[in-house]
Amino acid sequence: QVLLVESGGGLVQAGGSLRLSCAASGLTFSRYTMGWFRQAPGKEREFVAAISWSGGSTGYGDSVKGRFTIYRDNAKNTVYLQMNSPKPEDTAVYYCAADFLGSSMSWGHEKAYDYWGQGTQVTVSS
Repeated sequence: QVLLVESGGGLVQAGGSLRLSCAASGLTFSRYTMGWFRQAPGKEREFVAAISWSGGSTGYGDSVKGRFTIYRDNAKNTVYLQMNSPKPEDTAVYYCAADFLGSSMSWGHEKAYDYWGQGTQVTVSS
């Protein structure tokens, strides 16, 4: 059984920092591209960031470029999202997702991902 479990969400002040983690089990983690998406109330799910299975390539949504960083530790089967200088508009439920040998051409496409976590709430106060 594949499980993706996000953690690290919570309340953070604008301009602060927060790190999300996603621990994977039940899959060969190093063969999966990992992505982060988010969904705010009343809005569609939005691509945030992705990292290749090797960790050599990363990609970001326009709204978080320069503020968020995705990285992974294949020895710990964990992917992280470092959120620096968050803004109130970053408030959302954040989901991690796994895409088997995913190509960078599909990083931003939800349907490319095979497995999803249950999400973790991030609230940014002004």
